[in-house]
Amino acid sequence: MRPVVATALLALAAPLLAALPAGAGGATAPSAPAAVEAPAVTAPAVTAPAAARAPSLRVTTRVGGLDHPWDVRRLPSGSLLVTERERARLTLSTAAGRKRTVRFPSARIWTSGETGLMGLEVDPRFAKNRRFYTCSGWRTGGGHDIRVNAWKLNRRETRARLVRPLVTGLPTTSGRHGGCRLLATSDGALLVGTGDAAVGTNPRDLDSLGGKTLRLNRFTGRPWPQNPYAGAESRNRRYVFTYGHRNVQGLAERRDGTLWSAEQGSSRDDEVNLLVPGGDYGWNPVPGYDESVPMTDQGLPGTQQEARWSSGPTTVATSGATFVRGKRWGSLNGALAVGVLKDQELLFIRFDADGSNPRVSTPAALDGRWGRLRSPVLLANGNLLVTTDNGDGRDRVLLVRPR
Repeated sequence: MRPVVATALLALAAPLLAALPAGAGGATAPSAPAAVEAPAVTAPAVTAPAAARAPSLRVTTRVGGLDHPWDVRRLPSGSLLVTERERARLTLSTAAGRKRTVRFPSARIWTSGETGLMGLEVDPRFAKNRRFYTCSGWRTGGGHDIRVNAWKLNRRETRARLVRPLVTGLPTTSGRHGGCRLLATSDGALLVGTGDAAVGTNPRDLDSLGGKTLRLNRFTGRPWPQNPYAGAESRNRRYVFTYGHRNVQGLAERRDGTLWSAEQGSSRDDEVNLLVPGGDYGWNPVPGYDESVPMTDQGLPGTQQEARWSSGPTTVATSGATFVRGKRWGSLNGALAVGVLKDQELLFIRFDADGSNPRVSTPAALDGRWGRLRSPVLLANGNLLVTTDNGDGRDRVLLVRPR
């Protein structure tokens, strides 16, 4: 089968493949009710005209004094809501720049290793229903898990009330590989990117919620009815959108409706993936937890979805991701912006309409100066928010304005 991608700039010309999962657990791929064909991408190219130039970027601090801010969203009021992973804190910065802590049951948040208060999403109807969503470690009566919760923020933006847990039982052991990214998609679903909890059998076991992307109803928490295993007897299996992932850190929807993920490799091959319903992304670190195996093991049964971009023989520690758009972005219009932790930069990756031919740009304004960059988030006006992840209370939310 095809070899693993060996370099970040290698053009990938492979067509979308049908996802043909087969068996559950170990090296045997789980079986799907039927083969799921990769959708044809017929949208026009999202790359900018050849004459467009890369923009200059003005970078300023929007919020300071944070500690490991994992995610950020803008509210209709102009306030920013931020999750601080290790502090288990919801921080709000008003449009005027006044910062305060939102009261919520933070004592229930379980923090360990890479896990804590992580992914954040604001409901598209927030102006009416005041709902937002988090993915976090959670203390239970007998231990802990990772779960997605729905919350309601009061009108004064000072207190959040738990509405309901949407999905519970995401696996966790020491806190390693806890995921966990959230994305409200244009079809009304909530997409959840999870980690494998450093347990080798999780990614390819369709009855485990670890090492997957999950798709669910954001109001009820029920599995999305169009999921590839919607008719399965196992409730966990009905949540599964894609599987065979190591540690999903970023989720993004392109203008054409295609869904993408950013994922961290072990000692090589951080990945950007185009998500195909029912797709197998080839992470199978067994026996035990063998991280020497390929990120996308093409020797497994069935068809594995090759990465659309890979970091190659070394890792850069990819994290959050979002597609940028607008004329001010010039030649980067339509590119996928990916936060990078280890190499301390923001990558802009342009793809052709079919998801092939990745071209990488790294603007100097976001290369090294700010330290580790975790989560880029696009604003409605085309500007970008980016969280840093350096610790010791010196983190910030950056405002990036193209011009």
